[in-house]
Amino acid sequence: MKTNEALQKDVQEAIKWEPLLHAAQIGVIAENGIITLTGTVESYPKKLEAENAAKNTAGVKVVIEKIEIKTEYPLNKSDNEIAKEVLNDFKLSWGFPKDKIKVEVENGCVTLSGELQWNSEREAAKKSVSSIFGVKGITNDIKIKFDANNEIEKKDIERAIARNWSVKDLGIEVQVSGNEVKLIGTVNSWYQKHQAERIAWNAPGVLIVDNELIIEFEHAWAKKM
Repeated sequence: MKTNEALQKDVQEAIKWEPLLHAAQIGVIAENGIITLTGTVESYPKKLEAENAAKNTAGVKVVIEKIEIKTEYPLNKSDNEIAKEVLNDFKLSWGFPKDKIKVEVENGCVTLSGELQWNSEREAAKKSVSSIFGVKGITNDIKIKFDANNEIEKKDIERAIARNWSVKDLGIEVQVSGNEVKLIGTVNSWYQKHQAERIAWNAPGVLIVDNELIIEFEHAWAKKM
């Protein structure tokens, strides 16, 4: 298992490796696999990039993000301007039905709501907003629409996990109750945990994914011994 100092250094180097974050002033605190990010950046994409860089570092179990967005420009965009840009961006984006999403903006923070059929559509809508300058945060309250004809097939999810190179040999247990899927087991990285959850969300009829997968970095080393 990495020491706090070694993990802190790895995360710091991972952040510096990202082109968007070369000059960013981001503080990293490591404690027993828990990473806390502090400091300031100029935009939401940079904030998101730092968070993803930390999550994808081997040994990281939890990321607590406390990064603030402070623009160098004297005048920030108004909420009305941001809302207009979000709607304009929706028109140019694909992968989700724009007419089913409601947008609210308050103090630079965007809230998305409505109902969509697939989680991939919900994530595509969030991604569209994340690239807009002036956005300070995103709350994705879009719900997955329930279809009574969609019955979750546990075996389909298990087969999909078995097909994925990054998680197929981890022995992930899939439990299904109604429209909820629960994932149980141990993985070696945040990436694997995210991949397993993404696969579960792709199953028709899923309204909730309870991802209880535990990240144990030392488990990966144990396999190599």
